[in-house]
Amino acid sequence: MNPSLPAPLDVKLMNLTASVLFLCCVLLLLAAGARWALLYPGFAVARIVVQGELVHNNAVTLRANVAPQLAGNFFTIDLRAARAAFEQAPWVRKALVRREFPGGLRVVLQEHEAVAYWGPDTDTGTALVNSQGEVFDANVGDVEHEGLPRLVGPPGSSAEVLRMHGLLQPVFESLGLAVDELELNGRGSWRATLDSSAVLELGGGTQQEVVERTQRFARTLTQVAAQYQRRADALESADLRHAGGYALRLRGVTTVTAQADAKK
Repeated sequence: MNPSLPAPLDVKLMNLTASVLFLCCVLLLLAAGARWALLYPGFAVARIVVQGELVHNNAVTLRANVAPQLAGNFFTIDLRAARAAFEQAPWVRKALVRREFPGGLRVVLQEHEAVAYWGPDTDTGTALVNSQGEVFDANVGDVEHEGLPRLVGPPGSSAEVLRMHGLLQPVFESLGLAVDELELNGRGSWRATLDSSAVLELGGGTQQEVVERTQRFARTLTQVAAQYQRRADALESADLRHAGGYALRLRGVTTVTAQADAKK
């Protein structure tokens, strides 16, 4: 048997060229098929299911407002961009978006739970604090709970001020009072305004130190007020920044005359 002769070089080049062309055609066909499949109207996002405990939003309006912002079909839609679009809706804190075959999206929303107003009391203020201590903007007219306290502090301190309010509120509840406003200034000093309009300078220090100082004040306030035939809600102002004691002012009580008589 005669051994087979090697193919000429030009034949090898022709075979290689044919193979490359065939592979290119296959790749082009696959790309065209994939493009057709991605653009095929049957793969469009046909439904959006919205879930979650919604108080300030509803599924119908959310779908109507967010759907125009969603680009792509079931396969090409950017889920991170979709999540961001839902989280831009008023009162929405967090959104979880996932594909749901065939042709759908399932969105689970968590709304902010407003527990306080944030910042100085101005007509243009729309900032609120949620139960996680995060500041968010919303229409304050949509707040469902009346009598929310107001918290004030440097940027980034909302969680700290909310925690302090939670510690101080039980102290004044024992006196039949409530903390309407709590402020942390830039020097780390606290000021509380009660629902009776009394203003208290609580001073600085750690949260524990401020709370213990306030508790000592609250334990003696009723007794001090009773000496002047007054109740705790007659408190007008107090300064707890004095070492070992405090200064206070009660409505309808003055010591100016007594001090003047003592000097005669």
